[in-house]
Parts: sequence; C-alpha cells; structure tokens
Amino acid sequence: MSLEGKKIGILVENNYQELELWYPLLRLKEERAEVRVIGPQAKETYQSKHGYPAISDLAAAGVRAEDLDALIIPGGFAPDLMRRNADMVRLVRECHEKGRVVAAICHAGWMLISADILRGKKATCFYSIKDDLVNAGAHFLDQEVVRDGLLITSRNPMDLPVFCREIIRALKGK
Repeated sequence: MSLEGKKIGILVENNYQELELWYPLLRLKEERAEVRVIGPQAKETYQSKHGYPAISDLAAAGVRAEDLDALIIPGGFAPDLMRRNADMVRLVRECHEKGRVVAAICHAGWMLISADILRGKKATCFYSIKDDLVNAGAHFLDQEVVRDGLLITSRNPMDLPVFCREIIRALKGK
C-alpha cells in the first residue's frame, strides 16, 4: 500500500539541515504522497546551513491541520527561527491536537517545545537540546526513533532511514 492520497507538509526556514528536509521529502514522494514545503511565506527561497535552496509551496498562515495527514519538522538551526513565527508554531500545535502525525528530527524538538506538546510524552532529539525537552516535560529516550502515539522524533541525520520508516508506518495506520 502506497501513501497515495496522503498530504504531508514539511516546514522550512533558513539554516535548515539539508538531509533532514530533502530525505523525507523525496522518500515520501517515492511513496506517492503529496508533499508540500511550508515556510513563513509562500514561493520564497530558504537557504540550508550550507546554502542549498528550498522553495516553499505554501505559507504557514494559510495551512490548517485539516489540510494535512502529517507534518514534518527538519532540524538544523531553522527550528530556532521557526519558533519565532506564530503561524508555524500554531500549525504544529494544531496538527498534534487534531491527531495528525507530527515528526521532528534533531533540533526540531524546539518547535515541539514552543508548541507545548511534549508534556508527558516520550521523545528524543539532538543531544544538545536534551535538557530543553526534559524541562518541557518530555521523557527523553536516547534512541534512533521514538514514537509516542502520532508524535515521532529522531536524533540526527544518521537516523533518517528509521525516522522515515516510522512516519510511513504511522501514515499507514500501523
């Protein structure tokens, strides 16, 4: 069973980690999902940590949880900029509240903290923000991927294969 008909958003902002945006985007398209890049503004170019461009399809202000089956948040230092955008934070919180898959890797845990969706949840992240997650009420586990309901988290780019497999499993209802 493919992911045909599933709608997935991937957040973008400047200083995103290249692999953490492009690997899920391409992997989920390979599964025939409709994947859209969501930024602060539509049709804007955002640069990765190493200058690789990504163009947003949509602005976060115009996206609602009902428009998506899943929302993926890549890391790098982009989440520090994303969490300053009220529409991006609202979208993360709304997707979680409406029972959508929310997947965050590396420093993307900062967005989960700002959306206030970690209290009592199991999660992982890049080791340097572990204290931030714990202080936000998460139960930290140092594992490649941690799934708590429809919340999926991973630590770093090396975890991308298992991270994407778990997103696909969640979207297929497993």
